[in-house]
Amino acid sequence: MLHEIELQVNGEPYQVTVKPTESLLHVIRERLGLIGTKNGCSVGECGACTILIDGMPVRSCLVLAVAARGKRITTIEGLARGGELHPLQKAFVDYGAIQCGFCTPGMILSACALLSENPTPNEEEIKEALAGNLCRCTGYTKILEAVKAVARSGQMARRVRK
Repeated sequence: MLHEIELQVNGEPYQVTVKPTESLLHVIRERLGLIGTKNGCSVGECGACTILIDGMPVRSCLVLAVAARGKRITTIEGLARGGELHPLQKAFVDYGAIQCGFCTPGMILSACALLSENPTPNEEEIKEALAGNLCRCTGYTKILEAVKAVARSGQMARRVRK
């Protein structure tokens, strides 16, 4: 049996027909063409498929698409505004926190959720927020530096108030 659902992704409504067992990751990548969300492990271990659902980081490989009806979904493509990179996206570039880039969308979205809730986290809080995201390239130092730089700048606090 197929289900016709509406998904709200990056502020846009999408009508899709899905199988009851179809993952949100599959729908985002294959149906909506938003390939920034990565398929790493398909079992929720690596964090490459992390998106935000109602502002909370979620492994999209573990969420059924039908369960996302009525939720506000944000992918990495939804962070930039008016052609401007999100402060975290810019910081990841500026601090060299991107190597192969495979983990980057999940890392950025996890950090975004943290900084939206706590604009001035300490290093331990940042590490805890990113703990479910695996990076095979950078050793995490540059990632931590990028997130700390955005926290120090106050850019997230200003974005949240807008």
